[in-house]
This record gives sequence, C-alpha cells and structure tokens, in this order.
Amino acid sequence: MPRYKLIVEYDGRDFVGWQRQANGPSIQAALEAAVKEFCGQTVTIEGAGRTDAGVHARGQVAHFELSTDHAPHTVMNALNFHLRPAPIVVVSADLAAADFHARFSATGRHYLYRILNRPAPPAVDRGRVWHVSTRLNARAMHRAAQGLLGKHDFTTFRSVHCQSKSPVKTLDVLKVSRRGEEILVTAGARSFLHHQVRSMAGTLKLVGEGKWTEEDVASALAACDRTRAGPTAPAEGLYLTAVDYDEI
Repeated sequence: MPRYKLIVEYDGRDFVGWQRQANGPSIQAALEAAVKEFCGQTVTIEGAGRTDAGVHARGQVAHFELSTDHAPHTVMNALNFHLRPAPIVVVSADLAAADFHARFSATGRHYLYRILNRPAPPAVDRGRVWHVSTRLNARAMHRAAQGLLGKHDFTTFRSVHCQSKSPVKTLDVLKVSRRGEEILVTAGARSFLHHQVRSMAGTLKLVGEGKWTEEDVASALAACDRTRAGPTAPAEGLYLTAVDYDEI
C-alpha cells in the first residue's frame, strides 16, 4: 500500500483544531473527507502536530495510506479540489517509506508566534496575529527567552490539560525579533508541551512591557508551577511552520 506524505497549510480560525472531534470541524476530518471524495477510500490521516483551535499552519506534515497507486501530484491536485472552499491547502504530496510516520518520525518542530505591536488593531490580519497596543521591547524579550533554552522541567508553561508523559523538554530555539510593526517569536524543539509556546509568548510579552525581568522568567521556570507563568497568548498568533525528519 503506498504511503503519502503531505505538507499542509491552513487558516485555523474556523476549526476546532487538527484532531477530529465531535464538537466541530477539524483539519484532520476535512482532509479525510477530501480523500474519500477523491478515491472512495476511508483513511485515517496522521498529523505531525495536533494544533489547537484557532492555530494556523504553514508546514504541517501528515501521512496516510491508499490501497491503490496514484501519482503524488494527482493526490495533491485532487485533495485541493475537494477541500475547496475550506482554507486548507495541500502544498505538496510525496511517496514516503512504509515506516514513515508524520508524528513519531519527526525530529523537530518549529513554531512562529506573531504579535502585531501597534496602537491600531489589525484589519487584513485579524484572527492571524495577537494585537498588543503597548510598545514592546523585543530585545529585552529575546534576552529573557535565552534563559528558557535547553533541557528543563517546563511545568510552569504547560497546560493543565497536557497529556504528555513528562514535563521535561529540550528547547533548542527561542528567538524574539522585531520586523516593523510585528514582534516575531520563533521556537524550535523535538516536541512541545500543550500550550508551551503560547505560554512562553505570553510570559515574554510581560518582559516586553517592562512588567517582568529576565530574573522573573527564570524564577517562574524554576518554580515548576503553572500559576507562576504569565498569561497564555491567544491561539490566533501561533503557526506551525515546519517539521523536521532525518529521512523520508
């Protein structure tokens, strides 16, 4: 049975998240329905990251198997046809090894958090950025972020609903920079806890406002206490941008 690897882009505003749920439309269910329309087969599509409601993706990776062979470009074009008008696009489709798994084969995940930092709210990017009207100090945010790098118990930045077996994660990248009116927070790790990136972004926002110091962030991390974190940033600013694999 051929196994296909997809790279998927989507606007998460109208969905309950990646994972199929009974309480609303999901990205996973939309893709599975598109496959059914394309070739009549019922499949389960596995994703690399179970993005939450309202979270977007530019580089989500997914895989599924079919009982019949189709050229990858045919799969891509057919799925995009049947996905319309949903804001979901298959950017690419390729054949993958029989043991490839979008989630379990991943060696790294990359996220971007966008903060629109200006007095006026967004129009074109409404629902795609977190609007913060108070001027933020991106350099101070970046300096504080460096104290979160490495292997730590990230309980402080973990959702109470997180299902991960351990709060210990290794954060490889956490950068904060300004690009015009936007503050960009980029994060990279093999895996993340539920709400970890959003919680870190919300905490660093306090630093940018001058309400917290680098030491406050370090103390919050060391406390391993969810109540010591800053606010959890809203889902609308978060993007899954890429997933790494050793081999496909």
